[in-house]
Amino acid sequence: MQRILVVAPLRVARDTWSDECKKWEHLNHLRISKILGNEGERIKAINRRADIYIINRENFVWLVKHYGKSFPYDMVVLDELSGFKNSSSKRFKAMKAVRPLVKRIVGLTGTPAPNSLIDLWSQVYLLDMGKRLGRFLGIYRNEYFVPDKRNGQVIFSYKLKPKAEQEIYKKISDICISMKAVDYIKMPERIDNFIEVIMSEKEKALYDKLERDTLLPFEDGDINAVNAAALANKLLQMANGAVYDENKAVKHIHSKKLEALEEIYEEANGKPLLIFYSYKHDEDILKEFFKGTARKLDTSDDITAWNNGKIQAAITHPASTGHGLNLQAGGNIIVWYGLTWSLELYEQANARLWRQGQNETVVVHHIVTKDTIDEQVIAALKKKEIGQAALMKAIKARLKT
Repeated sequence: MQRILVVAPLRVARDTWSDECKKWEHLNHLRISKILGNEGERIKAINRRADIYIINRENFVWLVKHYGKSFPYDMVVLDELSGFKNSSSKRFKAMKAVRPLVKRIVGLTGTPAPNSLIDLWSQVYLLDMGKRLGRFLGIYRNEYFVPDKRNGQVIFSYKLKPKAEQEIYKKISDICISMKAVDYIKMPERIDNFIEVIMSEKEKALYDKLERDTLLPFEDGDINAVNAAALANKLLQMANGAVYDENKAVKHIHSKKLEALEEIYEEANGKPLLIFYSYKHDEDILKEFFKGTARKLDTSDDITAWNNGKIQAAITHPASTGHGLNLQAGGNIIVWYGLTWSLELYEQANARLWRQGQNETVVVHHIVTKDTIDEQVIAALKKKEIGQAALMKAIKARLKT
């Protein structure tokens, strides 16, 4: 291979690949050019002599347009291949356009089918240009799936035909390999701890009214939910302790999760905490709670500081640090302050600390508000149910109740 291109999430492109090359003696000689920053900086990077060129997914479409039919990279590594699962996305179409020019392609992902096996088609297509699962999504869907949930002619989801799953795996088995860390390396012990908090009667009454009526009136702005998904979102916010009203102002409901977090912080006795939150108001509340001692993981300097043990409490959204970052050197305690329906984000976020190179038992704390939608989220994650389908199933059951 003459020119190698790695396409990765921004933080992985910026930090992880170069950091890993520094760690391993046999990779120290590799020259890396990061195609990041403004257009001028990106152009300088692509003209620089290097062994590996790295670009974030958001700029990949720009790169393809920049080169046109003269795309110069004969090997491409798609780090977090599941980021190309949407065949209608610009990044998929860009990769599809230059795929015939690429001699070798490698896709890396820990979650190849984050929503369903339908997600596999686009990813496998980029590997083999349609040889195994067909050249078109419609053909793949018709061969292996049947409509599931629908409203007249509008189909919302599909389910697998009998034995289709095994047939799909057999078709792609010659180009795909699955390797779980626990099967090949010694993983650190992991303890999942579930901390139950209970709202007061007055606080729970507000929660129940919103769940029952989908409306919670306030003088300066109502809290309302226009559909089941919006209701689930509002209920999750309330379970955390605060919720946005119709004017996007924050209504504080309770502080029970903060009280539980304070106990976790004290019991950690100086050990760093990696805290995952869900909403912007969660972030603001956490920053205020830690009075300036918490630090959000945003930049390369933040990540370096965390791994060097210089951050006591790191707060981050699972979507921003859920893939590819190596954070195991900075701590071994995770706190889920706000829960997520996404099994993909949940597993990937936990894997930032629970991974090879972690020398201590990883403790994953989940703060769960009793008799709220938090309990349905935990149940779905334990069953490894997936994202939006689990959300709709849970909220439907609660509405019926």
